[in-house]
Amino acid sequence: MAKMGKFDPQALKDFQQKLEKLNQGEVDAFLEDCTKELAARLLRMVKKDTPVGIYPKSTGKKGGTLRRGWTVGNIRKEGNNYIVEVVNPVEYASYVEYGHRTRDHKGWVDGRFMMTISENKLKEIAPKVLENKLKKFLGGVL
Repeated sequence: MAKMGKFDPQALKDFQQKLEKLNQGEVDAFLEDCTKELAARLLRMVKKDTPVGIYPKSTGKKGGTLRRGWTVGNIRKEGNNYIVEVVNPVEYASYVEYGHRTRDHKGWVDGRFMMTISENKLKEIAPKVLENKLKKFLGGVL
């Protein structure tokens, strides 16, 4: 027969009381902070992956418009979800992302998938980032 270790029920009750003391405002602020963190990381990744056009000096054009166009919107709560949008309002952003036909309609320019790739990278690292933030939050509260 296996031995049970020592168990202190008072420690469990103390832990329960500390968890109950967390008010909804603290939890909401924490969740909003997590959302901001993930949005900032996505913005950083997608900007890094966005191509910059290189033009001859004689044209007067300057590259980087697409990269500079990335922005993070406001965070909003819908039900139990926190939503934030990372957008690029530059008119040709979707063409660079997904690809497009050439001007003469005889060829195809492959997409760069900068947002798609960055989103997939974020999905991989998000659990670890959130776990670290949760440990820090619970450590400070408890």
